[in-house]
Amino acid sequence: MRNTETDNNILNILYEDKELIVCHKKAGIPVQSARLGQKDMVSILNNYLAEKGETPAINVVHRLDQPVEGVLVFAKTKRAAAELGKQIRQGTVKKIYRAVCCVQERGMLFPGAENPKEAMVYRLEDYLVKDGRTNTSSVCDRETKDAKRAELSFRVAGRAAVGEREYILADIELKTGRHHQIRVQMAHAGLPLYGDQKYNGQWQQFGIPDGKCESERDGINAPNGLALCAVSLTFRHPSSGKQMKFETEPSSEIFRMF
Repeated sequence: MRNTETDNNILNILYEDKELIVCHKKAGIPVQSARLGQKDMVSILNNYLAEKGETPAINVVHRLDQPVEGVLVFAKTKRAAAELGKQIRQGTVKKIYRAVCCVQERGMLFPGAENPKEAMVYRLEDYLVKDGRTNTSSVCDRETKDAKRAELSFRVAGRAAVGEREYILADIELKTGRHHQIRVQMAHAGLPLYGDQKYNGQWQQFGIPDGKCESERDGINAPNGLALCAVSLTFRHPSSGKQMKFETEPSSEIFRMF
């Protein structure tokens, strides 16, 4: 693992070879931006390659929303990008996310939550439609124009309480890749993400004052950002076919509740 200071951003590279770069994207940095002058992962990585004397030709394989942190793989060649894109379309790339969710109905039951190894797997299947004017998505009927099927599963890996508010730590496996999918589906299920100003209408009420966490790890400095991290990514190397798995941990202190 190597930390490279580039344009005042820490580029955390988890793996690199002639075809791939796997890194931990920080929250707040877009994968690719059309806004003039805005730094994004593609420009940062291209600058990094140019500084090494390599051809700056980063190819986007998949994306994370700007406020989301976590593991991303980029391709250095079009052939590698095509092969990884094929794996994503075939559903053989495994993506695991970790999120802090706000329990809208206090007392919701999650059998086995006390022991993550025995925790039940919950499956969510919905149809989503995107509103390009507001850059949001919503759950809709299957017959709705432009509706797309969305599927994910999750386990409850922990619970915490602050006063009358209750929170869960969810490990989420993404089965499809829709716009804002995790945020929309979890909110629709009554478990909106902590810090989500688009899909959690009560996000301010679920904010945690510093040092008010009733858990084994008190005194956290609770941030207001979106509590969502891509913690694991598994795929086959585009040339060797070897299965590769990369993992990281959320950097936001809100995860310390659990």
